[in-house]
Amino acid sequence: MSPSSRYTSAINRGFRSGVQVLGLKPFIWSLVRVEVHGVEHFETLPTDQAFILVSNHCSHLDTPILFGGMPQRLSSRLATGAAADFFFKHWYTAISPTLFFNAFPVQRASQETTATDRHRRGLAGQLLAEGVPLLIFPEGTRSRTGAMGTFQPGSAALAISHVVPIVPAALVGTWDAWPASAQRWKGGRPPVHLAFGPPMWPHTAEMPSPFNDRVRSAVTQLHDTTASAYGMPTQAELQARAANKAA
Repeated sequence: MSPSSRYTSAINRGFRSGVQVLGLKPFIWSLVRVEVHGVEHFETLPTDQAFILVSNHCSHLDTPILFGGMPQRLSSRLATGAAADFFFKHWYTAISPTLFFNAFPVQRASQETTATDRHRRGLAGQLLAEGVPLLIFPEGTRSRTGAMGTFQPGSAALAISHVVPIVPAALVGTWDAWPASAQRWKGGRPPVHLAFGPPMWPHTAEMPSPFNDRVRSAVTQLHDTTASAYGMPTQAELQARAANKAA
């Protein structure tokens, strides 16, 4: 059996889609007031088109909101990278991300040194080659302040090598709704916004680093445009807030 068969199985896809639509999405939407913007940008992507969804990351709410905000024809096929050293360290911690999000393990360290790590990186490329879209958080972990961190260029490199687009997305308000330092979400259904941008293709002969910079700029612009429209903190304001707390 192919290592990627679990991620491409129609049976698994149908079960996962049902769990997401009937259980997970209603639950998450009951905790926060989600508004989704830019779904029309997915209309240019065929159902069998592989792509990489890239977003900022600052809360446990991020992944289910991204899955729930996408068109179901695409979210049912989506696989997401999850930290190997946390979610895949034990079989029981891998159950939820695998069941709900079609998760595959990724190495959070900047350098992958073991054969297992290289296999995990190769699996992402294999999934793209088989038409499976991926959700990747280039920051590698949740922001502890709400402000965006550095984007690692791995997603840009994958997009270039497999000739697939990157769809930028920005989450606004998830850090306030459930910051990384908190054990659970805040009550009162705080507002959260999810904004999708148009698919981005690498330029001819473009290297991963400049493409990665363009993607990060697109995510930042999506975040700040949405935040400004709804009276929520922009990235500059989040960074200033974090600096004041650290002082």
